[in-house]
Amino acid sequence: MVSTETPECEFGRKAPDFALPGVDGKIWTLERCRGPKGLLVMFICNHCPYVKAVQDRLVRDAKDIQALGIGVVAIMPNDPTDYPEDSFENMQKVAADLSYPFPYLLDETQAVARAYGAVCTPDFFGYNADLELQYRGRLDASRREASPPGCRRELYEAMKQIAETGKGPAEQIPSMGCSIKWRNA
Repeated sequence: MVSTETPECEFGRKAPDFALPGVDGKIWTLERCRGPKGLLVMFICNHCPYVKAVQDRLVRDAKDIQALGIGVVAIMPNDPTDYPEDSFENMQKVAADLSYPFPYLLDETQAVARAYGAVCTPDFFGYNADLELQYRGRLDASRREASPPGCRRELYEAMKQIAETGKGPAEQIPSMGCSIKWRNA
């Protein structure tokens, strides 16, 4: 498993459009996922220990971010051939078991992950109401193990600032996670 850090935020970069199948049987688009004050796009998967370490906090923070008027969506970009734990059926199971409050989508062709420039799981893209990128940082200080309770909620704080001002924080600490499992060309 290769761990990777996200690059710096490209402030103002527009959110690429998508239309992907969700574990709920619906097709989800960028327009359908966005909220009146913005959108959080998360690239996650089922097998990555970095994602597993923060799943409870992802659910908590997603609910709190949605309450701010920001839509939240999770996209699974990995090729499940070598990682069966990331199969669509397992995505459905994980989403149900953890009561994901957001759509969980499969990027089977990996075209959406490439369009966003996603590099790892988890990888967070926080957009303002105009769908301009304002955050490309981490959830919190967690890595392969969850941070202790009470740690600073960096993603939530950033998305709250975006909801209130349309601008993300100037200082952002990169997210770290497992590299995306790209299909062989």
